[in-house]
Amino acid sequence: MARAPAHEDETLPEADRLDGFPHPRETRELFGHAETEQELAQAFASGRMHHAWLIAGPEGIGKATLAYRLTRHVLAPRAERDAGAGTLKIAPNSPTARQIRALAHPGLLVLRRPYDVRSKRHAASIPVDEVRRLKAFLGLTAGDGAWRVVIVDAADELNVNAANALLKSLEEPPGRALFLLIASEPSRLLPTVRSRCRRLLLAPLTGTALRQASEAALAAAQKDMPGPDRWRLLERLAEGSVRRALLLAGSGGLELYERIEAVLGALPSVDWPAAHALADQLSQSANEQRFAAFYDLLLEMLWRLVHARALESPVAPEAALARRLISATRLPAWAALWEDIGRERAEAALLNLDKRALVLGTFAKLERVAQL
Repeated sequence: MARAPAHEDETLPEADRLDGFPHPRETRELFGHAETEQELAQAFASGRMHHAWLIAGPEGIGKATLAYRLTRHVLAPRAERDAGAGTLKIAPNSPTARQIRALAHPGLLVLRRPYDVRSKRHAASIPVDEVRRLKAFLGLTAGDGAWRVVIVDAADELNVNAANALLKSLEEPPGRALFLLIASEPSRLLPTVRSRCRRLLLAPLTGTALRQASEAALAAAQKDMPGPDRWRLLERLAEGSVRRALLLAGSGGLELYERIEAVLGALPSVDWPAAHALADQLSQSANEQRFAAFYDLLLEMLWRLVHARALESPVAPEAALARRLISATRLPAWAALWEDIGRERAEAALLNLDKRALVLGTFAKLERVAQL
C-alpha cells in the first residue's frame, strides 16, 4: 500500500491547509466550476482521459478541491459514483472518500512540500526526493482496471531537479495513471512539463459562488458568516478567492486590514509603539498565516494606491489617500516601494529571516517614502 510517509501524516501541519478550516480533500462541494467538472467527468466516462492535467488559476479558488474531487471519482468503484451525468460526486462516507481524506488510499500519491519536525517549517520547495517516490508508487501492481492518481500540490513549487524527475514520468506514463498538477503560477513550470499536460484554467469565483463557498467552509468550521456590511468589504478584498475570504473572515483578517488602513492613513508618520506591538504579534510562530495575510493585504493596498494615483481615478476607494500621499513626481518611488517590500518578503521566507525585523523595516520604508 502506498501510504503517505510520516511527514505527510495529516496530524502534522500542511502548507495548503488554512488553520481552523477543512482541507480541500475534506471539502465536499465545489462551487463556481461546474463546466470544468463536467468536462472532466465526460472525459473519464468516455474512456479518453488524458494522463496529465494542469489545473491552474489564482490561489484559493478551488483548484485542489477539484483535484481531490476528481481523484475520489476516478479511484472509487462504480457503485460509489454518482449516477448523474457530468458530475464527479461520490458518496461522502464511502470507503474511498474516507481513505482519501486520511491520505491512506493505495491508489493515491500526493507530492508537496515536506514538513521538517525539527525546524518546524515546511520546505521552501518540493525537493527531488519527494518526486523519486513516484518510481515505487507507479511500479506497484494495480488491480484489474485500477487507477493510480498523483497530485502535485503545488507544481509551481517544484525545484528544478524535482521538475525534471517528474517530467520523466509524464513522458512515459504507465497505463491508467493520472497526474493532476495544481499551480497558481503555471509560468514557473518547465515548458516541457506544461507541454505534457492538458490545461484547465479556473477563474476567480463570482459573487454568488464566492459567498456560497465561504458560507459552506465557515459552517464546517463552526464559524459565523460576516454581516452584510462586513461581507461587502470582505468580498472586495477577497477578489474571487475563497481562501482569502476565509482568512479575512475567520482569522481576524478584516481587523488586520483596518490596522493597515490606519497605518497608511497616519502617514507620513508611523505610530511606532503600535508598529512594535503589531510586529511582536506577527512574528510569533503561531501567527504564520496572519503574518502572510499582513503582507498580502499591505502589498495589495499599496498596489491599489499606486494604481489609483497613476490613473487619477476619482472613484477608487483609495483615491483620496492616494492623492494625499503620492504626488505625481513621487509615483515611481511608491511603485519601487511596492516592489522592494514584495522582494524582501520573499527573501525573508526563503532565508528564514527575522519576521519582527522585517515588519519594522517595512514600516520604516513606508515612513521614509511618505516623508520624502
